Formats: sequence, C-alpha cells, structure tokens
Amino acid sequence: MPHDESWNATQARAIIDAHAALPGAALPILHALQDRFGYIPDPAIPLIADALNVSRADMHGIVSFYHDFRHAPPGRHVLRLCRAEACQSTGAAALATALLDRLGIAWGGTTSDGRLTVLPVYCLGLCVCGPAALLDGEPIGELDEAKLAEIAA
Repeated sequence: MPHDESWNATQARAIIDAHAALPGAALPILHALQDRFGYIPDPAIPLIADALNVSRADMHGIVSFYHDFRHAPPGRHVLRLCRAEACQSTGAAALATALLDRLGIAWGGTTSDGRLTVLPVYCLGLCVCGPAALLDGEPIGELDEAKLAEIAA
C-alpha cells in the first residue's frame, strides 16, 4: 500500500492488531506503520506501547535507535547517500557535505519545499561504482557534483 502521511488512528490500530501477536512484534509494527504513513506518527507510540504492554519510553527508544524510522513525513523524493568506507574512499564525504550545505539541511533533513530528504546509508553493495546512492529506491553509481546537482534540482 502506498504511504499516506495523513494520520488515521483506526488504520494504525488495525495495523498494530494485525502484527501484535508476532514474535518481536515491535519492529514489524513499526515497519508496517511507516509503510502506511511514510513515517512513525507520534500518536502511534502510545498505541503500540499499550498493545505490546511496554512503556512509551521503551517504544520511543526503539523508534529512536533505528535510523530507518522517520519521525516526520519524508520529502517527495528520498536520497540515500552511501557512507561506507568504499564510497568514502572515492569522495563521497565531500560530495555529501557540499550537497547538504547547498540544500541547507543536515543528514535526515528535508528541504524547506518538501521535495527532497537526504539520508545516510551504510553500504548499498554498490562499492565498485562508488560514490553510490539510492534515489527513491533506484541505485545511482559513480556520483559526482553534476549528478548530485541534477538530483537536487
């Protein structure tokens, strides 16, 4: 199901109920919620905590620990830039710094117009064609300033 950033408690409860009996249910629930809403809405935390009989602090800790869970809706496009050693050795760090500075955001941030979210990822398995990235799930290799400028535009 495509994600929809509009919060719906009834849909969230249905997702939670559908996954609550699974072993280690917290992560499947969180992934399903993020798939549905595009992020983990704050009102979902107490619903999950109640369903799993854990504290809200514990649930918040799980969401905060895993970098893949977003706390706000992502931009219309999501760019994941590789931060692994192979890409770093081919200039990824400088490219990322220049892009983030040009966009005026930090890692995990979204441009003010909501068009682009930039996330770090630690190895895409595209080491031979680094620096590498994923744009909306599509791999891009041999990144350079021109390719990143095109993506940002």
